Amino acid sequence: MPVSNRRIGVDIGGTKIDAIVFDSHDQIIFEKRLATPKAYEPMVKAIATLVHEAGQGSVGIGAPGTAHPTTGVWRNSNYLPANGQQMEKDLVAAIGRPVRVENDANCFALSEAKDGAGAGYGVVAFFTIGTGLGGGLVVDGKIIRGANAEAAEFGHTGLPWMTEQDWPPVKCFCGKQGCAEMYVSGTGLEMDYKRVTGTALAGPQIITNARLGEAQGLAALKRLQNRFARICANILNVIDPDVFVMGGGLSALPELVEELAPLISPYTFSGQAKAQVQRAKHGGNSGVRGAARLWD
Repeated sequence: MPVSNRRIGVDIGGTKIDAIVFDSHDQIIFEKRLATPKAYEPMVKAIATLVHEAGQGSVGIGAPGTAHPTTGVWRNSNYLPANGQQMEKDLVAAIGRPVRVENDANCFALSEAKDGAGAGYGVVAFFTIGTGLGGGLVVDGKIIRGANAEAAEFGHTGLPWMTEQDWPPVKCFCGKQGCAEMYVSGTGLEMDYKRVTGTALAGPQIITNARLGEAQGLAALKRLQNRFARICANILNVIDPDVFVMGGGLSALPELVEELAPLISPYTFSGQAKAQVQRAKHGGNSGVRGAARLWD
């Protein structure tokens, strides 16, 4: 099998770095995981070591944040050591071959559009709902990055149609107020629960309480669901995707997948639009799978 048919994918997370290799038949023939180093240079060296162990093939890397479209400087990453670095150049130098580096949510979206829950659809809008709220947009199999490499930053659109329950707008780490991520995410769920009840609880405990019928937990989950429906309707009013694909830890909740579509419709322009909502097929592996497809 020609080595050009082998595709190496690497996904940089806050706590772990995953690597896989696809063969020419899209079968995974190599998998390995390392703890993410806390400093930048050791992280670059760790990825180079992983890639060399994986062998020959194209190399795609997914990472939180984006490269500036003209300078290539990495920015807006919650893996803070990467910010301000020439990450793609540094990785090319360390690995010794061409590398493509892409936002991790875009890699998720690409994977799901290619052979996941978005396969067969022309326009796929992807949300990753975990500690934060990430987004990706794939049209006809291609990632849409935009002129400023800031397309599909759904988590940093404003929460639409705010109610008294949403007010005052919550300050986001990006420096603005009212960003969707501050309401729909694990962090947003915890902040909302504390703001309403005065009690600090971890997200999983809030969900457990809701499942046990605790009134405050149920109310917090309902607010989370309604806010996400509004966010999706706002996106639908702009791009009207064929399907929304939901990934990340909170996508396990039926409130944010199976039960969501009917709640989106009333907030759309016509009030009657029918949204398709699917859960990511490849789960936590979508990011590294998408990274491996960056050269397709």
